[in-house]
Amino acid sequence: LKFIFGPAAVPALDLVDRRSVTRVTSPSGRTAYQVLGSSGKLYTCYSSCHFCTCPAFGFTVLQKSESLLCKHILAVYLSQAVGACQELTVSEEQLTSILLAEEEEEG
Repeated sequence: LKFIFGPAAVPALDLVDRRSVTRVTSPSGRTAYQVLGSSGKLYTCYSSCHFCTCPAFGFTVLQKSESLLCKHILAVYLSQAVGACQELTVSEEQLTSILLAEEEEEG
């Protein structure tokens, strides 16, 4: 994994081991993932469009194109593969609040 994904592999595996990935699902079937980062901050990830709200994703992946993903996205994919995601079902309003909270922090 480290050969393919570089420096994100070991920290991502650590996040999986700590069961830091939660799949958040609404009744309509919309899904997002929340990952509790090693710093204690909660990041929202979207596996469907390969996006994470963390600063490393914005800088390393989007701006500099030095990596394909951050440790949070990799942790989501690995958690899905081994069935290690926590599950949380929320209302449509709660999911909207989760998504808008990320937007407000960025703006």
